[in-house]
Amino acid sequence: MPIRSLKSAGRWVLAILLFAAGVWAQRSGVIEDFIYYLPDVRYLAVQHLFLTAVSGSLAIVIAVPLGIVLSRPSMARFAESLMQVLNVGTTIPTLAVLALSMSFLGIGTTPAVFGLTVATLLPITRNTYVGLKGVSPALMEAAAGLGMSPAQRLFRVELPNALYVIFAGIRTALAINVGTVPLAFLIGAGGLGELIFTGIDLYDTVMMLAGAIPTALLAVIVDALVATIAFLVVPRGVNPSRA
Repeated sequence: MPIRSLKSAGRWVLAILLFAAGVWAQRSGVIEDFIYYLPDVRYLAVQHLFLTAVSGSLAIVIAVPLGIVLSRPSMARFAESLMQVLNVGTTIPTLAVLALSMSFLGIGTTPAVFGLTVATLLPITRNTYVGLKGVSPALMEAAAGLGMSPAQRLFRVELPNALYVIFAGIRTALAINVGTVPLAFLIGAGGLGELIFTGIDLYDTVMMLAGAIPTALLAVIVDALVATIAFLVVPRGVNPSRA
């Protein structure tokens, strides 16, 4: 009973705070200022989503097969060493990766997509590798006993059992990607970073928030979308959310 009372009180406090924030925003003119930037937000959000979709898709297409290859027994000696090479994309600051890609590919969308793809590779590759390595040896022995070929064991046993872990890596990578895309503005690729960094330069808080808040919302939406796909695609027997 006390826990329910605390939850109810918490909801009332949250509702009051939201109402107070709305009243403050209305009286201070912040809402009108946000509405003024809405056309820019819509236009730049499309660019933002384009960069996320292209770089994220390329990262998935590259990282999942790479994780599969590294998980094979013949690659056991080299897997961790090669994983550390991919780790460069996360240990080096993303802005530095974008700057290096700009040095070779110029400015605009191409170097931004390249840099974002490199920065997104590791979580997907690592989770694919870990997920496949975590498949029960008993299942693999049973599949071999049934006469399945290595390819059949991969697609019928290993991948279905590793899908939940793989999707966890994709969720993490895409959420990071959405939050990193604003940096692409610095090399001429557009996106919501235009509002964020211009707002910082001009000391315009509303302009900065007009870019930052949609970026945060896009990250939440992308994460929820991937979670929904994972819920529908991952088999019930290995999907804790469907247990």
